Amino acid sequence: MSQEEEPLLYEVSEGIATITINRPGSMNTLSIPVMIAFVDAIDKADADDEVKAIIITGKGERAFCAGADLSQGGATFDYASQGSIREKLKVNGVFRDWGGWMTLRIFNCLKPVIAVMNGSAAGVGASLLAAMDFRLAANHAKLAFPFVRRGIVPDAASSWFLKQAVGLPTALDWCMTGRTVLADEAFSKGFYRSLHESSELMPAARALAQEIIENASPVSVALTRRIFWRTAGAEHPMEAHKADSRGISMRGPSADVKEGISAFMEKRKPNFPGKVSTDMPEVFPYWEEPEFR
Repeated sequence: MSQEEEPLLYEVSEGIATITINRPGSMNTLSIPVMIAFVDAIDKADADDEVKAIIITGKGERAFCAGADLSQGGATFDYASQGSIREKLKVNGVFRDWGGWMTLRIFNCLKPVIAVMNGSAAGVGASLLAAMDFRLAANHAKLAFPFVRRGIVPDAASSWFLKQAVGLPTALDWCMTGRTVLADEAFSKGFYRSLHESSELMPAARALAQEIIENASPVSVALTRRIFWRTAGAEHPMEAHKADSRGISMRGPSADVKEGISAFMEKRKPNFPGKVSTDMPEVFPYWEEPEFR
C-alpha cells in the first residue's frame, strides 16, 4: 500500500512524531480502522524515547477531520447493526464510544500533544481537538459540535474535555446549538493557542514542539501533563498538592534536576538524561483508572 493509500500516516523527525489522518477525499473522516490505527500510533509514540512531542493533523487544507464516516447513513450510530467490529468495545451490553476510546488514550499520553488544525473540524474531529494540549489553527478553519443536530449527544468525552478548554457556558453554547464556530471566535475563547496562514501552520507547531524539546526534561513534561490532566476535575487542591509533593520529592535527587540547574547557571541548553520509559516516578500511587460500566 502506497503512502497515499494509507489512511493514517506516522513519521518521526527531530524528536517529533507527526500523525496525519490521510483521507482528504472524505475530508479526513474517521472509520473504525482509522480510529484503531490512531490509538496504535499514540502507543508507538509513547513507547519511543526518541519521540519528545506529538503533532496530530489532517491531510490537505479543507479539513482536519470532518467527523465520523457517515457512509452507513442512518445506521451510522446504530452500533448493534454493525457486526463484530463493534463488539471490541462492548461492555455490559453498552457499546462504548470509539471517539472516547481515542481521547482517553490521549488523556493518558506521556508526550505533549499538539493539534495542527489545517482545516475544518466537526463532530468527533472537533472532540479530538478538545483533548489535546495545544491547538494551532488555520485562519480559515471552522469548528462544529453538531451532535444535537444529528439527534445524538456529544461524543469522545467532550462534555469533560471541552469544559476544560473553554469553560461550561461556552461549551454549552457550542454543543447545544451545534452551530459553526469561526476561527476568530474559537481563538477569543481560548480554544486555539494561535491562528496562522496555512503555509505557516506546521512550522509554527514544530517550533512549539522544538521549544519544549530543547528546554524541558521529557520526564518532567510527562509528569506535568499527567498532574494537570488528572487533577483537572479534583474536588480540592489537596489532590494537586499530594501529586506535586511526590513529584518534587522524587525528582529532587535526579540527574535531570542536577543538569537543569547546571545548564541554567552556565547559561546553556540542557541535555537531560532522564527517559520517560524508565525514570517516571509514581506520583499517583492511589490512582485507579476508572472502569467503563
